Amino acid sequence: MIESKKVLVTGAGGLIGSAVVKYYLRQGYENILGIDNNSRMEFFGKGGDTTKSVEALSQRSQFKNFPIDIADREAVMGFFRKNGPFGLVVHTAAQPSHDLAAKIPLRDWDVNANGTFNMLEAFRRFSPEGTLVFLSTNKVYGDNPNKVPMVEKETRWDFDLSKPARGISTEGVTEDMSLDHTTHSLFGVSKAAADLAVQEYGRYFGLNTGVFRGGCLTGPQHSAVELHGFLSYIVGCAVDGKPYTILGYKRKQVRDQIHSADVARAIDTFAQNPKQGAVYNLGGGRQNAISMMETIGMLDKDFGLKLNWTYNEQNRKGDHTCYFTDMGKFMRDYPSWNITKGLKDITAEIVEEKLAKRGR
Repeated sequence: MIESKKVLVTGAGGLIGSAVVKYYLRQGYENILGIDNNSRMEFFGKGGDTTKSVEALSQRSQFKNFPIDIADREAVMGFFRKNGPFGLVVHTAAQPSHDLAAKIPLRDWDVNANGTFNMLEAFRRFSPEGTLVFLSTNKVYGDNPNKVPMVEKETRWDFDLSKPARGISTEGVTEDMSLDHTTHSLFGVSKAAADLAVQEYGRYFGLNTGVFRGGCLTGPQHSAVELHGFLSYIVGCAVDGKPYTILGYKRKQVRDQIHSADVARAIDTFAQNPKQGAVYNLGGGRQNAISMMETIGMLDKDFGLKLNWTYNEQNRKGDHTCYFTDMGKFMRDYPSWNITKGLKDITAEIVEEKLAKRGR
């Protein structure tokens, strides 16, 4: 269980960070601190602005945000020294786009790799009895999932289960998937470095640390942009009539979707009974997987939204042809957790939010 009721959430204005803050507010926690300097707007412009999210959370007296850059080591150390110890640190702050990382490689590394090391060392020094949870990414596997035998179906790619391969089960990608001998994107590399560091601090120093390798994490509050946040962004384009470009894979690339509320519950489930250096894949699984082509059809058939799309046959470098998550390891370790939001429920929430924002 979380011994101290003091919780720290980095990236508190983002999709997962804000969901975690809201979760602990509902649980009655009275001392929740956030670190969010709105670097998402730095990365993505106005569309990535998290100001309103942070302002909304700050209406609650139990929450206070600090606009600290996690890449600033002295600032992070000083913050922990002054405000710790924390019973739980949820580290979601990141530069999250693998396309953008190639344009800003030094900043990407400073935030994702160095920023996580700063958090880990501050945690070790000032909150060693607590638990740290890190939001990693499935991009740490690079394009190794693309090397798995696949079968092309009418509307999607799928794993060819008649040809067994490492890291693949009937339910999707497992934690046995290799991180080596692959093209990660620079984003995947910086997140892999952070991922391994969180594991090592847990195992080497005996700290409670957990890594969640997220797939497509989504929800209605997602400040999605073209380079990050597939489902929310494509719904926004359909609602607004904005052109959308599909990149490669015959429009059959597959992703699984998991609602941010289910992510927050998974984090808390781990925090109540933490382990040292644990690693889990995190996603909606086969049941919440959908291809690009199927997404267009679902928006039209179920929501009356027609997407204005064009196709570019050039595949995104380092992207996944097909990816959905085997959650078996986490569910064996924490059988009380389950997915509560189905794909159409998730999409309906996003559609409703987009329409409400536009006064429709």
